[in-house]
Amino acid sequence: MSPRVLRLLEFCDWIRHKLLCRRRPPDHALGRRGEDLAHRHLQRKGYCIVARNFRARSGAGEIDIIARRGDALVFVEVKTRSSTEFGAPDEAVDAHKQRRIVRAAGEYIRRTEGSWDQARFDIVSVVFGGSPAIEHLEDAFRPE
Repeated sequence: MSPRVLRLLEFCDWIRHKLLCRRRPPDHALGRRGEDLAHRHLQRKGYCIVARNFRARSGAGEIDIIARRGDALVFVEVKTRSSTEFGAPDEAVDAHKQRRIVRAAGEYIRRTEGSWDQARFDIVSVVFGGSPAIEHLEDAFRPE
């Protein structure tokens, strides 16, 4: 994508964020904006986005972004913070959260008849405070 198109998309994301702030609690709106930025970041890195906000029917959890890159099926957890005052966003993905993501990923793999051999779990951290800072941790954790 050209820089002009990216700026236009970022502007549209900002407008959507402002509208969401009117209808949702501020932390939910901030999380959605972080997911939008993570989505664009992954696309720029060559990922093909397959799904967003996948919810397991079993109630096992939610996966923010599911993407493909080469043969890898990538399950991405996006964590967004307004600052790092209380720690880095990726620190919030503890063992309990990881288990919920893995269970939801298992349901997705079963539904799509995929393979665990190709699955990978990434974390994208977004920190606002001036211009957003995005950090992508590839293969951040593995299923137990």
